[in-house]
Amino acid sequence: MVVEAHDRSCAELDRYRFAPLQGPDKDGYERVMCPASAGKLRCPLVEASLTLSFNRPSIAKPPLLPPRCCRQRSITVPPNVNDKTRQKHPYPSPTHRRSYARRTAAERAYARLADPAGEGVRRGWCRLFGTAKNTLMYTLAAVAHNLRISESREAKSRLKPVGPRSGPPPEQETPSSRAESAQRGSCERRPRRPG
Repeated sequence: MVVEAHDRSCAELDRYRFAPLQGPDKDGYERVMCPASAGKLRCPLVEASLTLSFNRPSIAKPPLLPPRCCRQRSITVPPNVNDKTRQKHPYPSPTHRRSYARRTAAERAYARLADPAGEGVRRGWCRLFGTAKNTLMYTLAAVAHNLRISESREAKSRLKPVGPRSGPPPEQETPSSRAESAQRGSCERRPRRPG
C-alpha cells in the first residue's frame, strides 16, 4: 500500500519535471524546457499552455516575479545541479528501482568472482602478460562461476521436499498425564541395598 502511494506521488512529480531538450554536452551542461512550455501543465505565464485540457495540472498562483525558467523558453543547467533527477529514469520512480536492482545482481556476481572460496579473481591472481591472455582467464573464471551457480541450482531442485515424519504422533502432555507420571515415579522406588 505504501509503495503504491509512493509511486503515485512520483508520477505526479514527473508531471512537473523540466523537459530535456537535448542530452548533456561534453562538459555536462544540459538544455531543459519549462514544463508548461513542454505541454506538461497549464500555467498563466505561458499562454500556449492554457489551451491544454483541464486534466493537466494547473499552476493556480504563479510567482509575481517569475524565475528565469518562466521568462524564457529554455535554460541551461550546469552538471553539478540535481544529479539524482538528471538520470535516465526519474529518480524515485518504479522504473528507476527496476533499473537500479540490476546493479545489486552485478555487484553480487563480482563479489562471488572475488571470493577466495570460489574463483578468487583479484589483482595478481594469474601471472600472464597481455590483454588477450588476461581477458581469456577472466572469461574462464566467469564460465566456472556460472557453471557452479547452475550446478548448485540444479542440485537444489533435485532435493525432495521433507514431509511430515512417519509414525504415530507424539503424545500430548496434559495435566492428568503429568499427575499420573508423578504418582508412578513415587511408587517405583528402588529397594535399598543392605549394607
